[in-house]
Amino acid sequence: MEPAVRRRVEVLGVGVDPLTADALEAEIARFVREGRRATVLNVNAHCLNLACRNGRLRAALRRADLVFCDGEGVRLAARLLGERLPERITYADWVWRLAGLAAARGFSVYLLGARPGVAAEAARRLRERHPRLRVAGAHHGYFDRRPGSPENEEVVRRVNAADPDILLVGFGMPEQELWLLENRGRLTARVALTCGAALDYASGRLRRGPRLLTENGLEWLARLAVEPRRLWRRYLVGNPLFVLRVLRWRLGGGRR
Repeated sequence: MEPAVRRRVEVLGVGVDPLTADALEAEIARFVREGRRATVLNVNAHCLNLACRNGRLRAALRRADLVFCDGEGVRLAARLLGERLPERITYADWVWRLAGLAAARGFSVYLLGARPGVAAEAARRLRERHPRLRVAGAHHGYFDRRPGSPENEEVVRRVNAADPDILLVGFGMPEQELWLLENRGRLTARVALTCGAALDYASGRLRRGPRLLTENGLEWLARLAVEPRRLWRRYLVGNPLFVLRVLRWRLGGGRR
């Protein structure tokens, strides 16, 4: 049976699917069953800030089969624009549910990204929690990702040789989205998802911030507390800029 048609919620010119985690998982399972090459991306305030000045990132988001909300700021923006996104789905929690879905359905996964050794450690820990999980392979993200480079061609070849049902790509934004935009047509994985720092979290290399923050819509503040030197500009400059852009969008009637 075909799923009900959903109207995407537009936030700063990017369409976001109003999905709960359950609905997202059902769609991923459907994509795998149908054997189609689907792309699933996620957006937060940082991603939408980048998309405002990066046309290729906007193109990747437009072409994606699903775009889900991965930030409380995006939900707030939707409300300010008179729309509603039902849930924030953040990878630090959801990657474990995705692994559980794959294990229960017999889907294979390939983990691509992070520093050398991290993806393999993430695979080990995910299998500890979900022993039936089929990990088709794991590879770090520190390779020459330029189109046509020997290293890039070798990674594409390895992923295709593993032929996973689900490919998780964690290079950070916007590199992961642009890499999929460039290479998706050659990758045989049934579903490809961008996952940011999910492999770092799953491996245990990156810890979550205080639960008081992560469970109350302040994931950004929790991440800032853990990695202040790397993330201060993204959040302390980027978040106010995002709010300003949303307010200008609202006052301008949907114009930049």
